[in-house]
Amino acid sequence: MQLTVESKKALFKKHGAKKSDKDTGSPESQIALFTTRINHLTEHLKSNKKDFGTQTGLLNLVGKRKRLLNYLQNTDIARYRAILAELDLRK
Repeated sequence: MQLTVESKKALFKKHGAKKSDKDTGSPESQIALFTTRINHLTEHLKSNKKDFGTQTGLLNLVGKRKRLLNYLQNTDIARYRAILAELDLRK
C-alpha cells in the first residue's frame, strides 16, 4: 500500500496539531499515519498469515505508535485524549 501525496496531506490536515497539510512532524499526525498503515497491514495479514516480514514491520509500527502515545500522554494529556477519540483507539 502506497499512500498518495493527496491522502497524506488530507490525513495531516485532519489529525495534525496545526491542522495544516504540511504538519508532518506533530505527534498527532504521525500517530494518524501509523494508524492508517497499521490498519492496512492488519488487513493484509488476515489473508496472508505466513507473511512474517510484514508481521515484523507491523509490530515495529505498533511499537512506534505506542511510544508516541506515551510521549503525548506525558506532555499534554488533552491532546492525547483528543487523538484517542479522533482515531478511535483504546488504551
